[in-house]
Amino acid sequence: MNVLFEEDGAFKTGTIIADNDSSLQVDTASGKRIKLKAANVLLRFTAPGPTELLKLAETDAEGIDTEFLWEVCSEAEFGFEELAAEYAGHKPTPVEATAVLLRLQSAPIYFHRKGKGRFRKAPPEILQAALAGQEKKRQQALTIERMAGELQAGQLPPELVPLLTELLYKPDRNRPETKALEAACAATGESPEVLLQRCGALPDSHAFHLGRFLFEHFKGGTDFPAYADAVDPADLPVADVQAFSIDDAHTTEIDDAFSLVVQADGRLRVGIHIAAPGLGFGPESDLGKIARQRLSTVYMPGRKITMLPEPVIASHTLEAGQTVPALSLYLDVAADLRVLGHETKLEAVPVVANLRHHDIEPVFNAETLADANGLSEFPFSTELKRLWELATVLEAGRGQQSQQNRKDYNFRVDWDTVTPQGAGRVIIEERPRGSPLDTLVAELMIVANATWGALLRDAKIPAMYRAQTAGKARMTTVATPHEGLGVECYAWSTSPLRRFADLANQWQLIAHLRGDKPAYPPKSADLMAALRDFELTYASYAEFQRGMERYWCLRYLAQEGITETTAQVLKENIVRLDAIPLVTKANGLPTLERGARVKLAVSAIDLLAAEASMGFIELLGADSPDAALATEEEATGGE
Repeated sequence: MNVLFEEDGAFKTGTIIADNDSSLQVDTASGKRIKLKAANVLLRFTAPGPTELLKLAETDAEGIDTEFLWEVCSEAEFGFEELAAEYAGHKPTPVEATAVLLRLQSAPIYFHRKGKGRFRKAPPEILQAALAGQEKKRQQALTIERMAGELQAGQLPPELVPLLTELLYKPDRNRPETKALEAACAATGESPEVLLQRCGALPDSHAFHLGRFLFEHFKGGTDFPAYADAVDPADLPVADVQAFSIDDAHTTEIDDAFSLVVQADGRLRVGIHIAAPGLGFGPESDLGKIARQRLSTVYMPGRKITMLPEPVIASHTLEAGQTVPALSLYLDVAADLRVLGHETKLEAVPVVANLRHHDIEPVFNAETLADANGLSEFPFSTELKRLWELATVLEAGRGQQSQQNRKDYNFRVDWDTVTPQGAGRVIIEERPRGSPLDTLVAELMIVANATWGALLRDAKIPAMYRAQTAGKARMTTVATPHEGLGVECYAWSTSPLRRFADLANQWQLIAHLRGDKPAYPPKSADLMAALRDFELTYASYAEFQRGMERYWCLRYLAQEGITETTAQVLKENIVRLDAIPLVTKANGLPTLERGARVKLAVSAIDLLAAEASMGFIELLGADSPDAALATEEEATGGE
């Protein structure tokens, strides 16, 4: 005797070896002996053989019309042998009964399973809904197949156009458009961004990287909402100074400027003047909410996304020819450059000049300062020299020493030029870091941030501090030492046009100077939330800036057709190129000491992945590592 039974959702057959009423010993068609519960047996038969039954039944099942079967079966629950008898018009043979069972089992839309070998016909309304859903799936599968084919052929299906951003950066895998893209990528072996670029969906690789950032941080776009204008105080006293700023050529958010008055007894009155947008609007204003949402200006080579609207920046930036609201720190300095005291004022400051690095550094640098003949005459040469001398004293007082051989790089993008890599031609210019101008600005910013941080600490007014202990930098609302800078506390306060932390601290300082209630009182939950958001967002923006600088370094290599370059070894197979600030892996690099100089071959550059293939050619020398390879714990002055 043979049996038909179900195991793990599949129908199987076998020969009975022993029948113990409640259980059977069965040799399956595959030759395996199993113990089978009698309740699991669907059909007992003598002929045909176990193997032939399913083969013959499968052939017969293909000829059974499922819809007809549904029409003729009863409304009540039934067994497959009952329906097989009605369908055949006589007691069904094992093959006929099994064929009906297979057809019932294969049509769950028409027949709902109620137990082993038992079914019930689907109600008409449920059947129609299921059939409509099945047809919809069939049509969707055809659409997916059609879209995938178009993508493989380099054509962009119109259905994908409104979903391009989502498909690139956060695809919904349940959408047919995503399934089509995944199918096309699987067929071509391309990544989604490469395939979509081939289909003309990406203007260039730069748009891909910028688009990812905007999708994550500016889903609503970079335009500003409507806002009420800043209203600056009309009664600010005008400072009796001639202030000037020092910035690179592309800075438009000029937060800081300086002034110097030499008194009759040789003492100095040094002014550090910080733009004061905080006088024109508060945290609960439209502009305050905008700044709280954006938290920082976003920088990248060739572009930036400002924290505040351009009209607000234009009316508060320390631009030459304007008299601008400012928070000023005045240092009283002895002739021997000892700081005797300080005073903070809210005032309007006349700005007479915006000095730019590229104009000043050729005549004001380490060599010209060391020249026995002294500096040549140029605008503000006397003030710059005296302020630099003060900066060196301040730096020494912190126990610090400038590293003149660090490298810094300026990225400029000419968007009017189109290269084979896309719109924009990049120029990367090297400049020494820790120059006299850098030292001058950094030290005066440090003294302002440290002094104002201590002022708020002593007044028991909370602020956002930048702290560093045990080599780890972090944001905190507690006045904690910054060991890297050698100061007791350090509250970012000197960039209120471009960082929310500085703007929030400025509001606190303004309230203290006016004797008003601070915007953020002690134990302020709002301040803690703003601090956490700022720290995370500022780090994310900085990571994006580093990523875009890496991208433009790779663009530069491709743009200039560079096939060989030199680099210094950082560790193992990681190198830093000499000419541009690109850190990458080098294939085939032998075991070398840190700082060893090597020649590399530049081969494949993938701008979408922001990667390049570098291969070792030869060792150029085992130079000692330069300071550019040193870990930089914190940008000087936090700027």
